[in-house]
This record gives sequence, C-alpha cells and structure tokens, in this order.
Amino acid sequence: MLLLALPHDEYYRNVESILVYPSTVVRPERKPGFFERLDSVVEAPVPILGQAFVQGPVVLVWDAVLHGARHPEQGHNVVYHEFAHKLDMLDGSANGTPPLVDREQLAEWVAVCSREFLRLRSLSEKGHKTFIDAYGAQSEAEFFAVITEEFFDRPLALQKHAPDLYNVLGSYYRQDPAGRHANRTSTLKK
Repeated sequence: MLLLALPHDEYYRNVESILVYPSTVVRPERKPGFFERLDSVVEAPVPILGQAFVQGPVVLVWDAVLHGARHPEQGHNVVYHEFAHKLDMLDGSANGTPPLVDREQLAEWVAVCSREFLRLRSLSEKGHKTFIDAYGAQSEAEFFAVITEEFFDRPLALQKHAPDLYNVLGSYYRQDPAGRHANRTSTLKK
C-alpha cells in the first residue's frame, strides 16, 4: 500500500527478509562487548510487535498484523509502521525523513513535521491525550512511522486533526486515502 503510487520499485531494496512470529517476541538482551565501558544502564529485554533493521530484516508479529488489519479505526498497523521505517532508512539512517523529490518538498516536510513532532512531544510530556499516538513522540523516526499508520488507517481523522501533516504525507506517498475513503463511503450509501 505504501508504494502504490510511488514512481519505482526500488524503495524496498533494503528489505532482505521478513521474519514473521506467531505472537509477541522479546528481543534478546544485548550483552556488552569485552572492550565496552558501561556508562549507562543496560536495557532489559522488551516485548515487540515489530522491528525494522537498517540493513536487515523486518520482524512482524502475526497477531499484531491481523489485529491491525481487522481494526484500522484504531490507527495501529505494524506492517505500515515497520515498512515506513524501511522507507525512512533508505539513506542509511532512521531520521523521520524518507527520500523526497526536491528541496521544496523537503522544506515543507521539515516545517510541518518538525512543528507537529514537537507539539506531540510537548503534549505527551505533559500527559495530554493526543490524536497521534504518543509513541510517535519518542523520535523523529517513530513519528514518521506512526503518522504513516494514521495516514493509511484513519485518513479522514488525520486530515481533520492535522491537515498540513496529511498534505505532506499525501505529497510524499502520492495518494489521497481520505478521498478513497470518502468515495467508498458514498458508493456504499447508494
């Protein structure tokens, strides 16, 4: 779905494999190397529903894939989320900015996304409920993945709550899922 209107098929050249697990996976604890100095707390293993690696696989949990597909109104779709990360990683890092067409598109992307990301982060830190999942406030990379989920699963709501964000995503993905949804709804009423 993410690539539906993009101009070529090389966007997922960095997807070497897709690993699908039946239910929640716990990442193994990362053990420090022999020569590493430990100047921070070692992170405990964390359960995940999906994960994308810069030069490696996409990990998906089948339970989460099914749940997201059956309940798009919730705006959580692990497939959209992880494959948005892979688009973001095309330049070798996850920084919340996928490859854009030109400087003009980049300037608009930076203006809109930085404003919306900082607003989400501020509201989340204050404990306010937000339309965009607060998980997106963790980093620019997570923000891009989370707003991609909203763009495809809840386009009308995203368009209403954050029209500028909807527009920059529409410009990047070259799609109008809100228009598709409105057309489908009007066709069903006939």
